[in-house]
Amino acid sequence: MYKMYINPNIKKGHINKEIYGHFSEHLGRCIYEGIFVGEDSHIPNTRGMRNDVVAALKAIKVPVLRWPGGCFADEYHWKDGIGPKENRKKMINTHWGGVVEDNSFGTHEFMELCEQLGCEAYINGNVGSGSVQEMNEWIEYMTFDGVSPMATLRAQNGHPEPWKVSYFGVGNENWGCGGNMTPEHYANMYRRYQTYVRDYNSDSKVFKICCGANSNDYAWTKGVLETCFKNAPEHLHGFMDGLSLHYYTLPKDNWQDKGNATGFDEEEWYTTLEKTLRMEELVKRHSTIMDEYDPEKKIGLIVDEWGTWFNVESGTNPGFLYQQNTMRDALVAGINLNIFNKNCDRVKMANIAQMVNVLQSVILTEGEKMILTPTYYVFYLYKNHQDATLIHSHLQTTTIGSKAHQVPNLHESVSMNEEGIINITINNLSVTESYEIESILTDWNIKDVKGTILTNKMDAYNSFEQPEAVGLADFTDFTLTEQGIKFTLPPCSVLHLEAK
Repeated sequence: MYKMYINPNIKKGHINKEIYGHFSEHLGRCIYEGIFVGEDSHIPNTRGMRNDVVAALKAIKVPVLRWPGGCFADEYHWKDGIGPKENRKKMINTHWGGVVEDNSFGTHEFMELCEQLGCEAYINGNVGSGSVQEMNEWIEYMTFDGVSPMATLRAQNGHPEPWKVSYFGVGNENWGCGGNMTPEHYANMYRRYQTYVRDYNSDSKVFKICCGANSNDYAWTKGVLETCFKNAPEHLHGFMDGLSLHYYTLPKDNWQDKGNATGFDEEEWYTTLEKTLRMEELVKRHSTIMDEYDPEKKIGLIVDEWGTWFNVESGTNPGFLYQQNTMRDALVAGINLNIFNKNCDRVKMANIAQMVNVLQSVILTEGEKMILTPTYYVFYLYKNHQDATLIHSHLQTTTIGSKAHQVPNLHESVSMNEEGIINITINNLSVTESYEIESILTDWNIKDVKGTILTNKMDAYNSFEQPEAVGLADFTDFTLTEQGIKFTLPPCSVLHLEAK
């Protein structure tokens, strides 16, 4: 029997809804075919956006969406994607597959998508190949409500009213595809570019995000913060509101052979989960460096690219990064989201890569067909944590796995919403073993519990031939006790318990 101690009286922090954010890049079939099919498509759509995809995303309460990249952001010139579609410039997507990008999905279309989803917009600006003027004019175009060249141009293109841009990233992966810069050089570029990301709307401040590190590059974090904070006014905390972090889970430490999304064995299962758990160390160590410059935690850690990265599916374009999605991906999602929840004092936003048809997608499409992945169902279970309060929890665990790759058997996070409902998300990382768990709640009288579970074989996935092979089910294998809840958690599972 494993005990889980929960104390609702110890409140640990606010879980920003943006931790459950998503990412859509001009990459493969993420935007085109996956989200945007155009107004003339035979696939049911509203102003070009797939109705089925939008409805599914609304059901998991997508809070924020990042666009247009990724590496694509630092070769994207926004003026190519406005105005009549037939007049928009065509370009080669040099990063992703060498295909033609016709720019039929641009600023107006992205803002339309955000409006349909009811989510906040996170725009990533071009530092690698763009100018300060270009970035300044984009912000003006999107947000200025007045008389100016860019506001006039926006009105001419059919949108007189300004939009709200909640988040703006100044460059992407500038240590790599965004310019191969040193941290000091990028930091000076950041200081310059962010100056012109103006708050044109006094009622809506733009949250500025500085390009942070790749995985465990702590020297990048140190170097960027050192330069950004040098002689900076104290109230501007390094001229930034957020610092990004990118980390992908690869079963193999080999970019040429990352491992397959399906057809893996137990050894690879535990290897993958072990590497996923490294996110905890990355968050804490980067946070420790941030604490040196920002002890009051005014700057958020923004994990705006995370998820699994496997070999592409056989027969698909290698530059499209299309991969299947199994119960292993579901556990990766559950572990990461638990980690973000439990570090919500510093982690203020996270964006899984990516939304549709790319990497660890929540949705896959094929023509008119659409399927929901196991990862999608994890986001559905965890949506109850959005804007809730993290409360103290401690779970007894045992180490399991192979001799070389070991993980805890269980992983959890717990929150309480404004109505006083306690939401428990707990993962069983074992492929074969069930575990009896007794939750003990301090000073809390539980009157009702509702459970929903995602469980299946480790390599189970939904296909277009079997779209409902993996899905959610009611969970009733629990009993209420004087102290809390006692239940048995099956192997390879993600469970949500709602306690009133």
